[in-house]
Amino acid sequence: MNAIKETNFNFDKQTAFYKGKVRDVYTIADDYLVMVASDRISAFDVVLPRAIPYKGQVLNQIAAKFLEATKDILPNWVIAVPDPSATIGVKCEPFKVEMVIRGYLAGHAARTYKEGGRVLCGVTLPEGLKENDKLPQPIITPTTKAAVGHDEDISREEIIAQGIVSEADYAELEKYAHQLFQRGTEIAKERGLILVDTKYEFGKRNGEIYLMDEIHTPDSSRYFYAEGYAERQANGEPQRQLSKEFVRQWLIENGFQGKDGQQVPEMTDAIVESISARYIELYEHITGEKFQYAAEGEIVARVEQNVAAALKEIV
Repeated sequence: MNAIKETNFNFDKQTAFYKGKVRDVYTIADDYLVMVASDRISAFDVVLPRAIPYKGQVLNQIAAKFLEATKDILPNWVIAVPDPSATIGVKCEPFKVEMVIRGYLAGHAARTYKEGGRVLCGVTLPEGLKENDKLPQPIITPTTKAAVGHDEDISREEIIAQGIVSEADYAELEKYAHQLFQRGTEIAKERGLILVDTKYEFGKRNGEIYLMDEIHTPDSSRYFYAEGYAERQANGEPQRQLSKEFVRQWLIENGFQGKDGQQVPEMTDAIVESISARYIELYEHITGEKFQYAAEGEIVARVEQNVAAALKEIV
């Protein structure tokens, strides 16, 4: 299957290269970034052994649409999207926290609550909630940005006390996170979806705060189908989700949660194809548009050619 497992480009004026879990990031002339959304897939902080065709395209194009749809709230890093799997933008100095915002008790928050925890990242949760209930209002539960390993929960007070982000900047990040989440919620509602939780990454450029990275994608966000939500909650049934959760569930069912000594289950062609199909389904639900398959053939060469041509116009 034709997928981007990795890239090793050498662009004109390239000054650095960073390989993340799923993105390959090239620094150009110290002032621009090329972010290639590979088809690698990670779960439980582990990169799985096989790449998923079209996954990178799905994430890159969803992020591009939502960044365009939110640029009236604050500036973002994007200059151009020269290829379905790549974005070029300005380099920012990132804040060393991820702003996780939650409208519902799901995922990590639900697991903490189930174990008896009522304070999450310094935020007190009310009694009497059950998994997937809507919270009285969206809450921000930030995490540190770990270079390696797991991100860690941290409170607003700890972030400011440790000097990770100034109090003035953090107040701005909170404001923007709420505004972005509100916009994402409104767009999701138009698609018959509920934006459950998501995360935002911000940076600074010339003293101004910018939105960075991807937003409102199924890798960084959790969505429920709006139809049937209330009935499922009333009956204590699991919610129908649009997120990467189905990959995690498949791994859990096959004995893998990223713990020492555990082996990633075999990723057969059928499994890879099914994950690819789910990502395309996610794209169509979240954007309300039919997925356009990028040209097949030498996919990595195509990305390199398209990015190189765009950089000549930008740098």
